[in-house]
Amino acid sequence: MIEAKLAALPVPVSLELPDGRLVGAADAALRLKVRDPVVLTHFAAGEVGVLGEDYVEGKFSFEGSMRDLMRLAAGILPQSPVDAARSGWLTEIVRRLTSVWRHSIERDARQIEFHYDLSDDFYALWLDPRRVYSCAYFREPGMTLAQAQEAKLDHICRKLALKAGDRFLDVGAGWGGLLLWAAEHYDVQATGITLSRNQHAYVNRLIEEKGLGGRVRMDLLDYRKLDESQPYDKIASVGMFEHVGRAQLTGYFSKLRRLVRPGGLILNHGITAGGLDNAELGAGMGDFIEKFIFPGGELSHVNYVMRTLAEAGLEDVDVENLRPHYARTLWAWSDALEDKLEQARAILDSEQGARSLRAYRMYLAGCAMGFEHGWIALHQILVQPHPHGRDDELDHPADLSYPWRRDYMYRSPPAGAQ
Repeated sequence: MIEAKLAALPVPVSLELPDGRLVGAADAALRLKVRDPVVLTHFAAGEVGVLGEDYVEGKFSFEGSMRDLMRLAAGILPQSPVDAARSGWLTEIVRRLTSVWRHSIERDARQIEFHYDLSDDFYALWLDPRRVYSCAYFREPGMTLAQAQEAKLDHICRKLALKAGDRFLDVGAGWGGLLLWAAEHYDVQATGITLSRNQHAYVNRLIEEKGLGGRVRMDLLDYRKLDESQPYDKIASVGMFEHVGRAQLTGYFSKLRRLVRPGGLILNHGITAGGLDNAELGAGMGDFIEKFIFPGGELSHVNYVMRTLAEAGLEDVDVENLRPHYARTLWAWSDALEDKLEQARAILDSEQGARSLRAYRMYLAGCAMGFEHGWIALHQILVQPHPHGRDDELDHPADLSYPWRRDYMYRSPPAGAQ
């Protein structure tokens, strides 16, 4: 069975078995050295996520490129991981109860620390100089990752129609890329929040270095504790709602609605599921991400997201799918990490660090493959509080932010913007 699978793959692959025997292509571009026979069982069954776990645990190693390894992974899948994850009504009830349980304030803080506080130096190896850890926007085909990340930051600011003096909130502000871009290029009063202590300290150092203390602040705070007494003009949530949990989405978006003034705008930028019914990928891929990368992460199809937005009293005004942009972003991250493996090993210099590095190599390339195949997607959704019956919306009155014509995104940028 394994030999038949190897022969059908789109890339020549060889396996070195635990007893030293070789099977597969003689001119292999990808060579796997199997140390534990259980790997062969998972390979034959096409359990891609379990194979990822086997790699993290050191049960096999490989020589060759991550792109070829992902071609192997896609080639041995018995069916789409979206179809493999479809569930019945009982499974969905269990998942919903689990989603409620796993997203307390204390548990969410621990889960964010697990991922984002691994090592700032490690992330700096493969992210762009601004450390933007979300989907880039390749506005032009030849853009570098750094250029595409700046294009994404500006894309968001333009969609939100940011202007001087706006009170702007960045929920889950990461290493401050959007927060600082909005302040420096659009002259807003910017507030960001995070649950990562590393990110909080890093961004506050940048704020001080840039002399932005009077206009920008970064708080170590859960979104549920944000003060609602002074609503913001514009809110962005980038790469955040995946951590909220499906069962919490209506409450999350309701909180954002209470935080934005009437006529203001909210932009939600986040990963969505490719399938209608699954909160994670099948073939073991969702379990791998849950265990090694994003504990507590849950995905929702865009139709479910739109429903929860409506339930929260928000009206959608612009929806954009950036799926292939994220595939290219992830390959850029993966390629950058592969180019700096020795530096990464020096930074993560422990047995646990070595496991984390193997997990990230598999995670970045595996997610790139997932976006390429449409198993997962990335949507930017621009919303506003539901209107209350007025006839001057198309005249763009001063108290309403959305102009109902897309040309506002393409006008000449304000002074200082790219």
